[in-house]
Amino acid sequence: MTRVTCYIRPHKLEAVKSAIAALGVSGMSVSDVRGQGNSPEKTDWFGGTEGLIALPICTRVEVVAHDVLKDDIIRAVIENAHTGEPGDGKIFIEPMLDAIRIRTEERGEAAV
Repeated sequence: MTRVTCYIRPHKLEAVKSAIAALGVSGMSVSDVRGQGNSPEKTDWFGGTEGLIALPICTRVEVVAHDVLKDDIIRAVIENAHTGEPGDGKIFIEPMLDAIRIRTEERGEAAV
């Protein structure tokens, strides 16, 4: 099993979610987060004055899936989150040691 964690632009969520679901992956966690990667801080206008956006809002998508789907998930995220501009996001891949479905106590890939 593999966990794929993606940080993407909020307006790209629907396209990314649909592309992952089309692969047969039904479970994912989505949350709004604030953070900054390698991109420089940006300024924007608020009520007529310019202000610094120190930690812009991003969307975090986490998916745990079978190892054979890992590359397909990564490709789906890249194809649907890419704009070519700084701040498109990052993808992190981690091996998962185990998973347990609390209701049935199934373990491993059966729990995913």
